[in-house]
Amino acid sequence: MSEAITPPSGGPVDPALIADLAAAARILAQQGVVDGMGHVSMRHPTAPNRYLMSKAQAPALVSPDDIIEYDLDSNPCNAAGRGSFLERFIHGAVYKARPDVMAVVHSHSPSVIPFGLVPVPMQAMFHNAAFLACGVPVFDISERFGATDMLVGNPAKGQAFTDVMGDRDVALMRAHGSVACGSSLQTAVFRAVYTEVNARIQHWTQALGGMNPMAALNREEGVLADAVNQGAALRAWDLWRGQVRTQIGW
Repeated sequence: MSEAITPPSGGPVDPALIADLAAAARILAQQGVVDGMGHVSMRHPTAPNRYLMSKAQAPALVSPDDIIEYDLDSNPCNAAGRGSFLERFIHGAVYKARPDVMAVVHSHSPSVIPFGLVPVPMQAMFHNAAFLACGVPVFDISERFGATDMLVGNPAKGQAFTDVMGDRDVALMRAHGSVACGSSLQTAVFRAVYTEVNARIQHWTQALGGMNPMAALNREEGVLADAVNQGAALRAWDLWRGQVRTQIGW
């Protein structure tokens, strides 16, 4: 859909929340989840049919002034000449399909990508990654669209992605990256960070164990541990957010 359409804003947002969203981008860069690419968004706190995400730039450079508001078709409400990410349609589609989701992270973290390339499912290796125990689907864009540039660059591709993601917290994208979501910005960031950590641990575990089975968390253990992790996510966020505040003053 053309960016010539300018939907109305969902209303003002607390500047502290805008600062937290900008900080989340920097946190993901500091934690090795994103580099020059990748993005994080959050649903508008009072207008569920709008979401917020930075202009198209490296996550480590995002500031509060870079945040743009979008409708769920990913048309910007207040671009004011600022460029948008090509794959913002991932975010709009997730918010449209999942009313429970309040924040989304898209990344290309290197330890995760191999699990979208081979028939080895990602499993929850430890309690901090308990959200993975319910299963991690893989979106193969070629199955719906044939040969493409691999980018989710329009609403149809965004919907195709959410059809595969379903009600899961994390989904992989073949030869591309992954998406993590959560009921809060803090939870989505926590899940993106620990998806990358879990992937590294699984690589090590499979190398160590060879053909032996892995004693990963089962679905029931995952549900129980993830409930505890909602508090742990806030503790981790307080640490990471404080580091950003110390570095740049907001």
